[in-house]
Amino acid sequence: MAKAAREGQARTSVWLESKAHRRRGGGQPSGLDRGRIIEVTVRLLDAEGLPRFSMRRLAGELNVTAMSVYWYVDTKDDLLELALDQVMGEMRLPDPDADEDWRDQVRALAREYRTLLVRHPWVSALVGVFLNIGPNNLAFSRAVQRVVRRTGLPAKRLTSTISAVFQFVYGYGTLEGHLATRAATAGLTVDEYFQQSLSTVTEAPQAADVIRESQEIMAARGGDTVAEMLERDFEFALELLVAGIEAMVARER
Repeated sequence: MAKAAREGQARTSVWLESKAHRRRGGGQPSGLDRGRIIEVTVRLLDAEGLPRFSMRRLAGELNVTAMSVYWYVDTKDDLLELALDQVMGEMRLPDPDADEDWRDQVRALAREYRTLLVRHPWVSALVGVFLNIGPNNLAFSRAVQRVVRRTGLPAKRLTSTISAVFQFVYGYGTLEGHLATRAATAGLTVDEYFQQSLSTVTEAPQAADVIRESQEIMAARGGDTVAEMLERDFEFALELLVAGIEAMVARER
């Protein structure tokens, strides 16, 4: 019964019950600390991806035994949650109390989040898996909420507005990160991978009409590189969202 009850509970968090700072009894492994463990974890996740990450792989990179790592964290999930919050701290957050236009601050937050997702593609797979109540994630959430409050929308519309902007950014950044990962895995630049993929799908008869229409649209969009294309699409889509918020503010009034 007790096991069944535990299985029915929501996933716990490393940030609860002081787990984020817990150390087991016994001697401390020489030359090892939690900060270094998290740093190497992030580096491995960036280089090899989430599927290949393991505590044994981490221990090998640290040149220690796996049990030495468990002296600092209880589980692999706890370590992944710590790594997730660590990289969330890379975002430069605007000051919601500063005398700045909320539109510029929404744009800044969206761009920072997109950059994070592309720089660390494994983040997408962990967002929503954990409770995400580490200090850096809370700082990001607080900044987002305070900036969106300044739009003038009523409180009942704020969660929908946050979802519209940041779920768009999450999806865009996730796909962009996937593209970069696939290109790197193939040993190609993003531009080379894109051209190779386009050539491959163009040869498929069932895709010919769709690809032809897509090429016309992409030509109209412009951009000499994939990076330029992605940037133009992102910025215009972000402006659509900002304009939508402005329109909804006017409607609510």
